[in-house]
Amino acid sequence: MVRTDEFLDRVRDRGEYRSQEEAEHITEAVLSVLADRIALEESGELAGLLAAPPDEAPRRETGGPETFDREEFLRRVSAQTGDRPRTAEWDAGAVLSTVADTVPAGQVGHLLEQLPPDWADLFGRATPRRE
Repeated sequence: MVRTDEFLDRVRDRGEYRSQEEAEHITEAVLSVLADRIALEESGELAGLLAAPPDEAPRRETGGPETFDREEFLRRVSAQTGDRPRTAEWDAGAVLSTVADTVPAGQVGHLLEQLPPDWADLFGRATPRRE
């Protein structure tokens, strides 16, 4: 488990953000939208691995994950950050690739199993080839 400030430092460096506060704002936006898209248990596990305080952990209270594509994911991140969708793609990549470098590989694999293949590059992984 990584400390929250260490994780945010990594996001700030990767995303080239001006401040820790900006990195925190972007991280909260990306992870809260991701939490809507993945299983409730997975969201809780991810928050635990990232040492998110319970009141700040992105989560959904009930229900199953929503099913939306990469474009909608980026639109929602954009809406939360107030940036353009292209900027949201940069932001999502900065946060999610840092997640992939921070949590165990098995956890990343489990996350990617729940998402469409075209999300893999946001985690810094190659997009799987279609057979």
